[in-house]
Amino acid sequence: MDTPDIEIQLKTLPNQPGVYQYYDKEDTLIYVGKAKNLKKRVSSYFTKNHEYGKTRVLVKKIALIKHIVVKTETDALLLENNLIKKYQPRYNVLLKDDKSYPWICVKNERFPRVFSTRRVYKDGSEYFGPYTSMKTVRTLLDLIKGLYSLRTCNYNLSREKVEAGKYKRCLEFHLGNCKGPCEGLESEEEYHGNIKAIKEIIKGNFKDSLSQFKVQMMALAENMQFEEAQKIKEKIEVLENYQAKSTIVNPKISNVDVFSIMSDESYGYINFLQLSYGAIIRSHTLEIKKKLDETDKELLELAITEIRQRFNSNSKEIYVPFQVDLGENVKVTVPKLGDKKQIVDLSLRNAKYYRMERFKQMKIVDPDRHANRIMAQMKADLRLSEEPRHIECFDNSNIQGTNPVAACVVFKNGKPSKKDYRHFNIKTVEGPDDFASMEEVVHRRYLRLLEEDQPLPQLIIIDGGKGQLSSALKSLDVLGLRGKIAIIGIAKRLEELFYPNDPIPLYLDKKSETLKIIQQLRNEAHRFGIEHHRNRRSKNALNTELETIPGIGEKTVVELLKHFKSAKRVAHAKLDELEGVVGVSRAEKVYNYYHEK
Repeated sequence: MDTPDIEIQLKTLPNQPGVYQYYDKEDTLIYVGKAKNLKKRVSSYFTKNHEYGKTRVLVKKIALIKHIVVKTETDALLLENNLIKKYQPRYNVLLKDDKSYPWICVKNERFPRVFSTRRVYKDGSEYFGPYTSMKTVRTLLDLIKGLYSLRTCNYNLSREKVEAGKYKRCLEFHLGNCKGPCEGLESEEEYHGNIKAIKEIIKGNFKDSLSQFKVQMMALAENMQFEEAQKIKEKIEVLENYQAKSTIVNPKISNVDVFSIMSDESYGYINFLQLSYGAIIRSHTLEIKKKLDETDKELLELAITEIRQRFNSNSKEIYVPFQVDLGENVKVTVPKLGDKKQIVDLSLRNAKYYRMERFKQMKIVDPDRHANRIMAQMKADLRLSEEPRHIECFDNSNIQGTNPVAACVVFKNGKPSKKDYRHFNIKTVEGPDDFASMEEVVHRRYLRLLEEDQPLPQLIIIDGGKGQLSSALKSLDVLGLRGKIAIIGIAKRLEELFYPNDPIPLYLDKKSETLKIIQQLRNEAHRFGIEHHRNRRSKNALNTELETIPGIGEKTVVELLKHFKSAKRVAHAKLDELEGVVGVSRAEKVYNYYHEK
């Protein structure tokens, strides 16, 4: 498939949090970034005047934009880190002013310190990251400091030096931020227990720390140490408030491929997420054109084999939304709950967004293909014998029982054909009678089309329930068109679709494109009818005064009202003022009318 223009790619990005990836014309990944709103963030690269030269160079090199949709900004941050670590795109470092990313270091010491650093040394210490935001690192370190008492000094707290009394307690001890391991007031075992819990928190596992704090709180409360128990309770609250479960990184899910499928009448969209060491390192969506109305199971099995070969994946386990047959060498898991299910849901969300973007791009680049797909979908959804290339929708308007009118709007190939719209002033019906009015306008519309030998629609939509539908059917019967044109009624309240001689309505999926087009037809008919109704009422209002003047027509009335703004000002105008607007002859007629009166 040819790569769409950058403008089209930008138009079809979702307003969701996620990670975006820029590729150059050689299909090389050159930049990875995260965003609260993908559409706004990525578009800003192409709309702003960048002062920084390397940013301008990057923008010029972008040929393709890919993205992965996630649930939260935290997920986007974690995913961005993983992709940068995996692919090390050139511009991620250059655009950060050549600064390395921050890490959290747990120092290899007898009483380990925990701090942020931008340099990684092979000294036996543990490093967590890298993080793309120093703010995230500071937030984590503040959380750890509030939960656990750790030393901040850089003394060499070897057993010999501590026992020799080489160090003295500092201010941090007196403030309660440190328990004084420099004087042997805290054991190695207790300190390392805290370090173990801190490592789990950094990884995103809060469960053990919460359980430990709750046990401590209960023990303190039983011993009547309520002040200490309250402090532990506050720590629990801090930890619970901070906790944000991520669907991106879960250490328990490792070396797994995740697949999901979204399909329509013509195409299947299969999303692939590759997980390594509990992190997503790749996302790809494959579009497959259906040939023989293949099932989702057939398409997914075909796509899984193709994608795993393409990306050389040897994962022993895959997660899928339903059971598939892939032989004995791969374990197939269909998650129902928990983290695994959330990963499959995330994959499905990415498939849906990809499908939506392809539709939007197709609408711009290939409108014929878009129309063909919509028509095929409507034919299937509405159980029609042929595609509804020409649809007409009728709506009645009689606000407060005055000036009853009706509107007929026409859609061709799923789009409004405004030159074919028609208004109807109700002629044969006295008073507000929706059923009789509908019968009249349907008869007049199709009698005219038959007399003029104009093409008839494939589908008629009546804005109303069973009553209006029955009235329209009477007119089709009289004209001999019943059975030749499909006709349905749509009730406003629950979006029910009624068919002739079928008491049970059809309910379409609220998000289906077919229902959206029907709603668009109905709304357009309503708007068009109301507009005509207003015009008729306005015209009647004009007739009450100015148009009753002998020799004065509608055009003159409009000119006078445009200039004087109201009939009252026209009545009080001087003769020369009237002459300046409508000429001597008509000005005298208006002037004499009001002054004789």
